[in-house]
Amino acid sequence: MKKIISYLGLFTFSMIIISQNSFANSIQNDTAKYRCPMKCEGEKTYDQPGKCSVCGMSLQKISPAAVPENPALKKNKVKIAGAMMKVMRQGELYGTIDLDTISNKEHLYGVGPVEFLKGELMIIDGKSYQSTVGTDGSILMEETFKAKAPFFVFANIEKWKELFLPDSVQTIQQLESFLDQSTKNHSRPFAFRMTAKIEKAELHIVNLPTRTLVHSPEDAHQNQLTFKLKKQNTEMIGFFSTSHQGVFTHHDTFVHIHLITTDRRKMGHLENMLIKKGTAKLYIPAE
Repeated sequence: MKKIISYLGLFTFSMIIISQNSFANSIQNDTAKYRCPMKCEGEKTYDQPGKCSVCGMSLQKISPAAVPENPALKKNKVKIAGAMMKVMRQGELYGTIDLDTISNKEHLYGVGPVEFLKGELMIIDGKSYQSTVGTDGSILMEETFKAKAPFFVFANIEKWKELFLPDSVQTIQQLESFLDQSTKNHSRPFAFRMTAKIEKAELHIVNLPTRTLVHSPEDAHQNQLTFKLKKQNTEMIGFFSTSHQGVFTHHDTFVHIHLITTDRRKMGHLENMLIKKGTAKLYIPAE
């Protein structure tokens, strides 16, 4: 009888040890990992929470057994290289991305400045345009992927869906508000596309003097030229987010938009616009 009790005690003790080891292993296997929500460094993870060294966003806790991403959403996923704040505040003007190295250029859309703030970049459906300022103050246009950007936001969008845009939406601020209210159930951030005849618009092209040191937005905008458009047919590519101010939008807006005329003679960062009523069509990625 004593032997039976002894065996039972030993068995119980062994089971406790096994259970504790299993519990410890499960904790070890489920140890939290952290990754930039924008995947600025791909699938790289960290053991501790913190900030992304590329875009500055808080690292997101992920599960080792995370559910695979929906392929349809992955196709429309917004990607970011660099960060606006690092350009404007820290003077990191060099190219963090070579547009020619973007592997998938099919149905590609993107916006950003040329490295060293020497122009503007815009990609529409796999075609890349660069605008710079000529010595006479005119806009020089070139279709090319041979360009680098200090920060750039882009996405591959195969299918778009049209949103009904009221005639009351004519300005950037009205468009931003409309997008925010109309896409509460849509994945964010997202790219958007618009065609419209504008009554008037202002766009700028950065044109920083060579070897200028940048420590503030005021420094970065030195020698920037603004161009006024009237009664032009245009296309616009933009990116919307309520959580990327200082990353790919300015601190006072949720949108970053570049405009190009349909004749491809003028392109730049959109500052102001007044859309002619009844001419605009707005598209967001189909999910």
